[in-house]
Amino acid sequence: MKKTVTQLADGRELIYYDAGDAETRAAFADQRPLEPVDTTSETRFDPVQGEWVAVAAHRQGRPYLPPTNSCPLCPSTAEWHSEIPAPDYEVVVFENRFPSLSGIPAAEDTLVGPLPHRAHLGGGRCEVVCFTSDHNATFAALDEARVMLVLEAWTDRTAELSALPGTRQVYCFENRGNEIGVTLTHPHGQIYAFPYLPPKTARAVDSAAAHRERTGRNLFDDVLAAERAGSRVVLENEEWTAFVPFAARWPYEVHLYPNRRVGDFTKLDDAQRATFPAVYLELLGRFDRLFTGRSAPTPYIAAWHQAPVAPTGTRPELALHLELFTVLRTADKLKYLAGTESGMGAFMNDVSPERAAARLREVAG
Repeated sequence: MKKTVTQLADGRELIYYDAGDAETRAAFADQRPLEPVDTTSETRFDPVQGEWVAVAAHRQGRPYLPPTNSCPLCPSTAEWHSEIPAPDYEVVVFENRFPSLSGIPAAEDTLVGPLPHRAHLGGGRCEVVCFTSDHNATFAALDEARVMLVLEAWTDRTAELSALPGTRQVYCFENRGNEIGVTLTHPHGQIYAFPYLPPKTARAVDSAAAHRERTGRNLFDDVLAAERAGSRVVLENEEWTAFVPFAARWPYEVHLYPNRRVGDFTKLDDAQRATFPAVYLELLGRFDRLFTGRSAPTPYIAAWHQAPVAPTGTRPELALHLELFTVLRTADKLKYLAGTESGMGAFMNDVSPERAAARLREVAG
């Protein structure tokens, strides 16, 4: 892999990842007259729920579904200068101009008023990952070599962002489809370096600790073993297993685990890396084959959970794994988060996990 680090006109970092000896990407400078990025992001603590919430009012001005000839994620041309100055690229990562999280975190929380309110200025980083220069492609249509390059980019960014001051967790994800709420249709994902543990991670940390105390074993090892012995496995190879979880929240939700637990992308061994592209592409392809009669690909969220950043020598209890789900329950019906889910966080699934697993096995490529 060849990595080329350069800067955009406003000082944001941009990184090209190429599988071989590509042309010198850094030779293409950003021609746009950009003002420096001005962010107002902060995190505020909800004392009732015990959760941090990011407040980023500057994001209201970000692009929303621009036409193809002015897509900010396509390569630059003589007529259009985008976020990527080069006339072509393989995989590229750059700092988001409209980040939800940004800057070096403040040394201490700020108390706000007489109530139990705390806020934290700054902290974190948000990056955009472009999987291909082809505006009309999808991740599932990439070849295995390109998926391997994306994996190398995720791995590199996980290592670098984990080393930033104040980073607690690195989260790689892809949102796809208008139903998900994407603002740019070009195939891309994002990476967040959180300055706090997101709620799902914080709960998982507590659950894993309680399981270790109760059984002496790792929670994720036991979950994977139970699922591999059950009826909800969707597909597997010698290094990876994909299954519908026992208590799936979404009508079609699949988790993908390496068969040997690792904490994050940087810990994957050569065998796990070599076998990843085929299983991931097959899994995404099955989501696209779930619903017949749709003119658009299946919308989904692909969420990569990694262990929190831990002190050197600490054994992470949490396991690297993917949670992949769609907001569709049929070809033309959405799974809306209604009163129970949005108001109480109490999910109620319309499709049994066993039936969902069977359906995903039926649509094998």
